[in-house]
Amino acid sequence: MSMITLPTPSNLEELFRHPMPTMYDLPSENPEDPGLPDEFHAFQAILLLLTFHPLNWDPEMVFSQMDHNIYYDVNHPLWYKRPDWFGVVGVQRRYQGRDMRLSYVMWEEKVSPLIVVEFLSPGTEDGDLGRTTSGPGRPPTKWQVYEQILRVPYYVIFSRYTEELQVFRLVRNRYQMVALTQGRLWIPEIQLSLGLWEGEYMGYDRLWLRWMTQSGELITPTMDAATKAAIERVKQEKALAEQRAALAEQQIEELKALLRDRGFDPDDR
Repeated sequence: MSMITLPTPSNLEELFRHPMPTMYDLPSENPEDPGLPDEFHAFQAILLLLTFHPLNWDPEMVFSQMDHNIYYDVNHPLWYKRPDWFGVVGVQRRYQGRDMRLSYVMWEEKVSPLIVVEFLSPGTEDGDLGRTTSGPGRPPTKWQVYEQILRVPYYVIFSRYTEELQVFRLVRNRYQMVALTQGRLWIPEIQLSLGLWEGEYMGYDRLWLRWMTQSGELITPTMDAATKAAIERVKQEKALAEQRAALAEQQIEELKALLRDRGFDPDDR
């Protein structure tokens, strides 16, 4: 059992007001990575994955992925960005024609994503919206990578909290906000539109971002081996997050027991 530092009586009330932190409250060894995807991030990304079927492209020349590292600088091979979801056309779906990718390495693939989607989260909003800056010797910001290095033609940001969809298109090397048509983004390069749909998915009735036809008809989800592998990875990550939550709850109970031994009542508000 790890050593536990006892709080002082003055901060007991604050300690137990919110006993279970979220993944956004906990630190990460990577300052750009707040933690494992939450449930919405996982479900929403899977829906995009299952409905991304460009109508004018051979499926074997289409690749999309969720929560997947993109390595973008051969001179700094450890620098990466991890979009919530991204889609590429004009690259083989299978790595070297036969295997599943562990990451997306730009100096090998040589094809940038056509579209990147980010879901706003507490603590990441400024980075997603290009409000952060980078210092000398540090990796460029997410916005800089998408706009100036990868030159991703379409950058989409969706907030589950405000249900706001923001779309930026690369125009003369800079992102400009795009006005949606009937609430949808039409992408002629893939003959698909991206918009919000209200309905039940994964047991939740709410607004979801998903792929549609130009007229707004929903693209039917399909699942292949790579998609099944991605879903299984999400399940494993969710199970790991649940294990961490259970451990945190156990540590809280141990802390309460120690406090009782010292004469404090942790449940006394």
